Amino acid sequence: MIDAQTLSGPIDIAAIRNVRRWSPGACVWCGDDNAVEMFRNEPRCGTCREKESVIDEARRFLGMYGLRPLGGTLQSDDDEEREHRVNARDARRELNEMKLAELPDPAAVRKALRPRAASVVSEPRSTAHSGTSSAAASTRPSASRTSATPPVAPVRTDVVDVAALESRVTGLLDQLSAIDAQMNLIGEPAGLAARARISDLEKQRATVLRTLAALEKARIAAGQ
Repeated sequence: MIDAQTLSGPIDIAAIRNVRRWSPGACVWCGDDNAVEMFRNEPRCGTCREKESVIDEARRFLGMYGLRPLGGTLQSDDDEEREHRVNARDARRELNEMKLAELPDPAAVRKALRPRAASVVSEPRSTAHSGTSSAAASTRPSASRTSATPPVAPVRTDVVDVAALESRVTGLLDQLSAIDAQMNLIGEPAGLAARARISDLEKQRATVLRTLAALEKARIAAGQ
């Protein structure tokens, strides 16, 4: 049973952070493993994604109306703008309280994600092997036992270059990680130059994501 005295003590955030450590498959920001999904090419838990979405929504609102970017001030022209600024401030504070004392090395995160990149092409690889085996099995009964010349295998024209596809997917994941690292380094854009750089990085990120989507379609088509 928890009494009032137990709840009245201050929460030692530093002590909590020291206990939590990142492990592959967990959230790269807070180390939680609850409802982890990919968010900005990083594994993030449900709580972190929710807070980041609140901040993104505030940025979209401010950018839509050409208002001052998010910052330390809550000065607003109307109640709706203030609500977005307050929500974003609270979300950022909670994210900072949840943040691990030591964020994982991006290289370690990318290494943990590589099996996901390999899985993108795992099905075409197995399909190609099974297709080749089936073709070989189907030709064996029809081959004459007395014939000295083996039957000529049909030329496959629809085989996906699995190694090249896997290498490209992995390279695109590394490129996304680099773009996200630059965006995190800029943080809250405080000037026109920073906002222009963020806009350029977002366009680059969208291009990479579209390419990954095209590769996924190629994988699905090859598996059919």
